[in-house]
Amino acid sequence: MRRREFIAFISGAAAAAWPLAARAQQTERMRRIGVLLPATADDPQRQAWFGAFLQGLAQSDWIIGRNVQIDTRWATANPDAVRRHAAELAALAPDVILASGASTVGPLLQVTRTVPIVFAAVADPVGAGFVNSLARPGGNTTGFMAFEYSISGKWLELLKQIAPSVTRVAVLRDSSITSGIGQFGVIQAMAPLLKVEISHVNNERDATEIEHAIKSFARFSNGGLIITASGVGYIHLNLIVKLAAQHRLPAIYYERAFVAAGGLMSYGPDLVDQFRRAASYVDRILKGEKPADLPVQAPTKYETVLNLKTAKALGLDVPPSVLARADEVIE
Repeated sequence: MRRREFIAFISGAAAAAWPLAARAQQTERMRRIGVLLPATADDPQRQAWFGAFLQGLAQSDWIIGRNVQIDTRWATANPDAVRRHAAELAALAPDVILASGASTVGPLLQVTRTVPIVFAAVADPVGAGFVNSLARPGGNTTGFMAFEYSISGKWLELLKQIAPSVTRVAVLRDSSITSGIGQFGVIQAMAPLLKVEISHVNNERDATEIEHAIKSFARFSNGGLIITASGVGYIHLNLIVKLAAQHRLPAIYYERAFVAAGGLMSYGPDLVDQFRRAASYVDRILKGEKPADLPVQAPTKYETVLNLKTAKALGLDVPPSVLARADEVIE
């Protein structure tokens, strides 16, 4: 075959193949992802987490409208609303569902044991019964832990560093979940080493009971608060921050949102990073892997956030060591 004829042949073949390639791209199967978030759509914290998840998907070439459709449910923190939206998402039969924490994973597992579920921040997935083990989840659920229990002792250590005069600490926990009991246990074990007396407030109570319990605790001096990780605690975020300020109680929180609302200090996983990492598991499931074979992973990034304005209002002189370790300082 002459060179000119060969070029004409190749050009013709390419021209014939082009419509086929274009049609293949146009008919690429649209995948469906469900997202269940226990917050309102205007929650800036959850919006940041969701945005990180979308960025993670884009990095794996999942483009909304081209090869993936996302059905998002902003369920608020109301348990009835969460259950209703969980049922709606399961009925859509998506390829995979992204859930945030235990408050959304539990309701989803009540309505589906077949649709893959990836969680971004569950405190104790084994204790909650969501997975069989961290290494081999075994069911339709896997994802990323909110923290390891050892972090609970760090909260007490940080509280003593920033407020050395504290000798009494009330721990706000959700005693209805295993992680609430586990976090309290670690704090209680650490207390004798730091010469601190520990008591607890069960934050699954209503707002009036929480207010009464903190008010009673604050009647005596040298008190401080630790707010452990739970969905219920987040519901009462503004109330807890308000009560800590009102009764001049130094408080350590598990999440940045409390500090942004006026709380003193938080130490916990970088949840923006957690949601970005969750996108990698969603990607792997969309490409054929099973949740049962994807091990649950612990956080790789933690962040310390400090509110200097609140520290000043409490009359605290922040030690240089605490200031130096802060990833973010709110002034």
